Amino acid sequence: MADDSTPDSMTIIAWSGDLDKLWPTLILSSTGAASGMNVTVFFTFWGLFPLVREDVRLTGYDAMTKALSGMNPPGMKKAKLSKLNMGGAGRWMMRKVAKKNNLMPPEDLLEICQDLGVNLWPCQMTMDLLGVKPDQMIGGLGEPVGAATALQSMSKSQINLFI
Repeated sequence: MADDSTPDSMTIIAWSGDLDKLWPTLILSSTGAASGMNVTVFFTFWGLFPLVREDVRLTGYDAMTKALSGMNPPGMKKAKLSKLNMGGAGRWMMRKVAKKNNLMPPEDLLEICQDLGVNLWPCQMTMDLLGVKPDQMIGGLGEPVGAATALQSMSKSQINLFI
């Protein structure tokens, strides 16, 4: 702990795969870890798809779950904006503005989080529900966990966020 005013831990529930939600999730996670906090991010529902490897085109176990994965592209590079995406033009514009202002892309921030020891937990229930297999996920993640484990982490954290 840096000093008496710095919280010991933070848990973030990442439920969205939208670019404009990935950025704050990863900025806060990396900043917290860099300041000495124990940081955990629990990726659930649509927040799980940015952790799917980019070379995996479809996940799922039937037509419905495969269609859902087709609407949620894998990886962070294709993440859409929650508003004003405009067929990808909004995503392109945001990334260009971010680069101009020296804001790292989410995929680089994720790597920093991994280097800093942020606990990156995929949601086991979401993986089961949507048919995402562990070998379809990027490396460097924690073992998939359930809601009870995420709640246990939250009960010990001074900061809990839902992004």
